[in-house]
Amino acid sequence: MTAPDGGVPGPRGAARPVAEDAPVFVISVAAQLAGMHAQTLRQYDRLGLVRPGRTPGGGRRYSPRDVALLREVQRLSQEAGVNLAGIKRIIELESQVEALQDRVRELLHEVEVSESRRIAAESAVPAGYRRDLVPLSTPGSALVVWRPAARP
Repeated sequence: MTAPDGGVPGPRGAARPVAEDAPVFVISVAAQLAGMHAQTLRQYDRLGLVRPGRTPGGGRRYSPRDVALLREVQRLSQEAGVNLAGIKRIIELESQVEALQDRVRELLHEVEVSESRRIAAESAVPAGYRRDLVPLSTPGSALVVWRPAARP
């Protein structure tokens, strides 16, 4: 059972915050939270729709994120009429999108760091240095052929 603030009740009823991926709910509690029968959760696990954590003895433990995913599976199935194969594909694609968005954030951070370093390097150049001798942009694809002048 969750506390009103989304945490798990601790000793003396005080709620402790729970990490979104923490596998804390046994199957009966997760089924109740998701509004499903425990057997449905077992079936969804076999189909690969939800991958709960496991105890050393093999028992399933569901995280708050798993419960939210179970609710989404139920919504897609009942309200949108999507079959389980379609739901599995939707979940896989959403996972890929999330991973790609994370990668884009990482790359944007790397670009920001590189830009900061470039600006710092340019500002460290002495004032008398002729910047026109060092190209700051990448060269074009033009081909220049040099031939020495003929001697008289």
